Amino acid sequence: MPVPPWLARPAALLHPTTAALRALAIANVVAQAGIAVTGSIVRVTQSGLGCPTWPDCAPGSLVPIADPTSGQVHQWIEFGNRLLGGAVGVLSALVLLGALLARPRRGRVIRLALTMPLGVVLQAVIGGLTVRTQLTWWTVSLHFLPSPALVWLAVVLVRAINEGDEPARPLIPRPLRALEVLMTAVLALVVVAGTLVTGAGPHAGDPRTPRLDVPVADLVQGHSDIVFVFVGMLAALGFALRIAGGHRRLWRRFWLLGAVVLAQGALGMIQYWLGVPDVMVIFHVLGATLVVAAMAALWCESRDRGARHHAVPADTPTHVAAAN
Repeated sequence: MPVPPWLARPAALLHPTTAALRALAIANVVAQAGIAVTGSIVRVTQSGLGCPTWPDCAPGSLVPIADPTSGQVHQWIEFGNRLLGGAVGVLSALVLLGALLARPRRGRVIRLALTMPLGVVLQAVIGGLTVRTQLTWWTVSLHFLPSPALVWLAVVLVRAINEGDEPARPLIPRPLRALEVLMTAVLALVVVAGTLVTGAGPHAGDPRTPRLDVPVADLVQGHSDIVFVFVGMLAALGFALRIAGGHRRLWRRFWLLGAVVLAQGALGMIQYWLGVPDVMVIFHVLGATLVVAAMAALWCESRDRGARHHAVPADTPTHVAAAN
């Protein structure tokens, strides 16, 4: 009876295929965005101090314990978010392990993969600080900010797995590449301004937490102004690409970003007019991660690093390997 190829070559099981590594990386993008969304659920349900300490959920207990006053609902919401954070950490570690085991070993992919578990650890430490400072508004803002950065890097990692390792070659004129850099900086300001609105808004994560003592209307206006600057830059990029002639995949990324930005802007306005209902806060956080992901995808599509070199199996005949 013939021996199955996978049993005859067990060492091959230690080296994930490009498709498997890419699937892990895509799952990582979803997880990095998802943990930001579940964090918003903790906030709008006022469950931020459901687990009043860290790393334990309650003093002397890693898991929720019965509370005769408030019950366990808030505890389990916060503890559930912590468990999901652990799952994201495991997934990010698997992404790094896959990058280390893949053949050929690629330094840039490994470095990008390394940012995932490091980012999760940073998030956990900031989360602990947030709990221990009783959800002080600036710690809540600081706790959110690594998420969009990790989403951006996760999207770049997905792209890196399927591209080569040559120096980046711009596919758009240099002034438009500079415009994309400025757009990215403005998008970062939009995200930071959004956290300030949250710091002064009604969803603190716990009703006893002091808020940022600045009128919400003023912060919303500032946040909106920066969004309008970003939208104007996006429109300018579109007109310039029409003149310069962008390739088809670049245009698809451009229109995707435009659609997500417009949807997010409309959601933000409706959210404000309706008095910031809980469910719309959750969707707004989701929209923010989607905007970041779409901008990262446009960024990646604006340059080229050549074709990825495929690994040659160890048992490939020498003359075939030379031909490749």
